[in-house]
Amino acid sequence: MQIVLTCLVLFIIGYGGATWYLWAKQRKLIFLPSRDVHQSPADFGLRYEEVWVPVGGGPATSLHGWWLQSDDAAPPAFLYLHGNDFNLGSNVERIARLNRMGFAVLAVDYRGYGQSGGGFPSELQVYEDAEAAWNYLVQERHIDPRRAFIYGHSLGGAIAIELALRHPEAAGLVVECAFTSMPELAKVLFWMFPVHWLLNQRFDALAKVPKLRVPALFIHGTADREIPHAMSERLFHAAGAPKWLTLIPGGGHEDSATIGEGIYTRAVLDFTQGIQRDRNALPTALS
Repeated sequence: MQIVLTCLVLFIIGYGGATWYLWAKQRKLIFLPSRDVHQSPADFGLRYEEVWVPVGGGPATSLHGWWLQSDDAAPPAFLYLHGNDFNLGSNVERIARLNRMGFAVLAVDYRGYGQSGGGFPSELQVYEDAEAAWNYLVQERHIDPRRAFIYGHSLGGAIAIELALRHPEAAGLVVECAFTSMPELAKVLFWMFPVHWLLNQRFDALAKVPKLRVPALFIHGTADREIPHAMSERLFHAAGAPKWLTLIPGGGHEDSATIGEGIYTRAVLDFTQGIQRDRNALPTALS
């Protein structure tokens, strides 16, 4: 009996300690920034401009980003929001692919990532960062919001959904490999803990998508081992119309656009061109 009681006490202490760690360190578990930027669009033969976007109400903190212009005279533009780890340098391939498809692209690092200023981020702060990037795209680059698309990959998908909710004037939303909410994703990894009670960094995309007022395209690889593609399917079904879902057979979390390049490219082009075509067909008084 003494041995059983001792094991029970040790289990309670260990479980309690692990639970406290998950609550106290959740931001460190969610955000995995790196200051080292190992690649740029120049490594893919693309011209680009370094940009700095003020954020946080003071001139001391600025977000670092890249602006990639298109050869088209007045191209649609994408605001690209990356996932939770590393920085822009690990997203160059996806950014370059969008630019080569004919889009202008603004890509930014959140505070604490890459060359961006600021300390370690939080959910509310990355929402602020996305808002600052949107304002820069529209106000400084003079992109008509009706020709500006918001793109988010992984965690960036949840951030993109929040931004699109705030800006129904945006042309559309593309979400790749997104999750339904942080507690639901955490439950897959930490099933033994009450994550729904513990996490205050919630990124609850599933609760937001029914309120979207912009067209949305959801893309996910069927072989994604980090975020189940069923989560994108749930987001798609919960979203209001107009909406599209593209599943890429064999695509993983990072390589769907490479594994299924033709499917991916056609999905993005059909989505963006269809929206622009429909908008151009509207009467002047309604456009």
